[in-house]
Amino acid sequence: MSIGEMLAATVPMVRTLNLEYLETTPEKAVLALPDQSEYRNHVGGPHAGAMFTLGESASGAIVLAAFGDQLSRAVPLPVHAEIAFKKIALGPVTATATLGRPAAEVVAELDEGKRPEFPVAVAIQREDGAVTTEMTVVWTLRPNS
Repeated sequence: MSIGEMLAATVPMVRTLNLEYLETTPEKAVLALPDQSEYRNHVGGPHAGAMFTLGESASGAIVLAAFGDQLSRAVPLPVHAEIAFKKIALGPVTATATLGRPAAEVVAELDEGKRPEFPVAVAIQREDGAVTTEMTVVWTLRPNS
């Protein structure tokens, strides 16, 4: 089962918004939010809540891709998020997430008994390539013990 399939099966909001997992690797996660009239805002674009969910979901996908092998000893949790709306989003949008620190560095901190934190940057774009939203989600790996 792919990360996208697993998240679609276990996270109801992913199914609710019909998020599509286009690419999920330890280097990059790309998710799409289709244009759906029931999730539009007052200007006809995706609602801010749907955009936030798209961005947070993309950040979670890359975290699972990069640190899935650590799940037996730590649980990934978002710590905080910031979002900036730059341009009006209309139609379908795509979120691309990238890790802000090398995964090996994060795992090394976990190996030292620390609770590492690391940022994930997310850019949300319209079909024409314009970045409409920028988001940073800071994640941690909380040791199980």
